[in-house]
Amino acid sequence: MVAALGDGRKVVVVGAAGFLGSRIAAAFEASGARVLRIARRPVSGDGEWAALDLCADPLERAAEVLASAAVVVNAAGAAWGVTDHQMEQSNAELTRRLVAAVPRRARLIQLGSIHEYGPLPAGVGITEDTPTEPVGGYGRTKLAGSRAVLDAARAGELDGVVLRIANVSGPGTPRSSLLGMVAHHLTHTPEQELRLAPLVARRDFVDVRDVAGAVLAAALGEVGGQVVNVGRGEALSVRELVLRLAELRGTELRLVEDGAGAAPHQAVEWQRLDITRAGALLGWRPRWSVDESLRDLLAAAG
Repeated sequence: MVAALGDGRKVVVVGAAGFLGSRIAAAFEASGARVLRIARRPVSGDGEWAALDLCADPLERAAEVLASAAVVVNAAGAAWGVTDHQMEQSNAELTRRLVAAVPRRARLIQLGSIHEYGPLPAGVGITEDTPTEPVGGYGRTKLAGSRAVLDAARAGELDGVVLRIANVSGPGTPRSSLLGMVAHHLTHTPEQELRLAPLVARRDFVDVRDVAGAVLAAALGEVGGQVVNVGRGEALSVRELVLRLAELRGTELRLVEDGAGAAPHQAVEWQRLDITRAGALLGWRPRWSVDESLRDLLAAAG
């Protein structure tokens, strides 16, 4: 276990230029940790940055960059707008190489996904013991990365934990996601009609700031070798979330659900994480309400 972070211990955030990684890096800095942000290409910005391509650079280079880390967070990955090969590289191969490069004394926190579990009947909660049966390339490649971390941790090769994260919303949600796209439409397009695939799903959504809080808690807790679900613990109607965004924006939205196809991992119609273990092991629970998350999403998209 990492004894403390406020004493300037080094935290490395892989994928720190992204939606989740940037928020997590900022949260660690606010806690008093020294944060090294990792991106594939050079980045100019606040804080300490290093360019490292874990899929292409030699493992010796990766081990050198990570050598003094007390905590390594893997917030890298790809979900939308990439080929199957790129998804495999970003979600699975990158994680396998990270496992090989991370210092044995460091804690590796892998950000997994709710989509590693696959479909369940409506009303059934997803515990950490629910079978992993992903239905699409995203879930399969995320699961491969999570298994690499868990296998190494259970073999005593590293101190690793997997946080399986629900669908994420809040300020900065990317336009490639449904809620990010809707928020951008509402704030930048005068046209009041929006055409989408049928919004029949009920999904678990968690605010990005709550995810950052869970990662901080996982850096300090006794969680090595375990899977911990991180979500709201509610199955929210995706249609109602879209309409609520319009209501909060003050827009009379005409929503047309015209039957366009959805990505495989979007075809899962019911998701609700059981977050009991997160409360018991991490002392964590979601703090940001749905409306707060949606309002801040709209504000950041404006």
